[in-house]
Amino acid sequence: MAKLKSFIKLEGTLDGLTFYKSQDGYLIRTKGGVSKSRIMKDPAFKRTRENLSEFGLNAKTGKLIRQSVGVFLNKAKDSKLSSRMLKVMSELKNLDHISVRGERSAGLGLTTNEGKGILKGFDFNIRATLQSVLHSPYTLETATGKIEIQDFNPSEQLSIPDGATHVQLECGMAIIDFETGRFENSFSNTETLAISNLVTTVQLIPESVPTSHGIQIHFLLVEFIQEVNSAFYPLHNGAFNALCIVAVV
Repeated sequence: MAKLKSFIKLEGTLDGLTFYKSQDGYLIRTKGGVSKSRIMKDPAFKRTRENLSEFGLNAKTGKLIRQSVGVFLNKAKDSKLSSRMLKVMSELKNLDHISVRGERSAGLGLTTNEGKGILKGFDFNIRATLQSVLHSPYTLETATGKIEIQDFNPSEQLSIPDGATHVQLECGMAIIDFETGRFENSFSNTETLAISNLVTTVQLIPESVPTSHGIQIHFLLVEFIQEVNSAFYPLHNGAFNALCIVAVV
C-alpha cells in the first residue's frame, strides 16, 4: 500500500491499480489476488476462512458494545473508534478457550476476569481520555450504577478546553447478551456545573437497573459546553469530551 503524493487526486481503478481516499489521505493498492470463490472453497485457505469468521464476530461484538452506550456515543468518539475497538475485541477473542478456531468470540473472552480487565478503561474518544480530563477520584456502586464524586472542584479537577463555561456529567450502565445480540441500558441524571471553584458533591444515579442476562458495563461521560445568552451549546463538536468504560462486571 502506497500514499499518493500529487496535486491530482484519483479514486477508482486504473491499469491494475486501485486509488482510494482514506482517513490517512489518498492511497494506492494493487488490484488482484486470490479470488473470493477460491478462498471460500479451497482447503488450502481453511485458516483464512477461520480468521475471516472470527473477524466478523469481533466486529459484531464491538458494534454491540458501541450501540449499548446509546446517545452518549454521539457526544464523545474519535474517527478511529471502530478500528481501535476491533483490536480490543481481537484480544478478548484470544481469551475464549472453549470454542474451536473460527468460532472464538470476544463475548466469551469477556466472561473471564482478564477479559473484563482488558475492556475496563476503554476510552471512546482517544483525543480526550477520562484519565486526562477528570482529575478527581470517584466511587461506583455496581449494584445500582451510582457514581459519586465528592468535593468536586471543576476549575481545579478538570482539563478545561478554551471556550468552555460549563461541564456536564452523566453516567450509564448496560447489560449485554452477546449470544442473542441484545442489550438493555439505563442512563443517569445530568449534572450541569459552571466551571468555577465552587466545591460540590456530584451524584449520578441511573434511572433503573437493567435486569437482563449478560455482561454488565458502566460508563462515565464528561461533556464540555458553552453558555451564550442563557443557552448551552456543544463545544468543538465534542473533541474534548471524555467517555470511558469504568467497570465491567
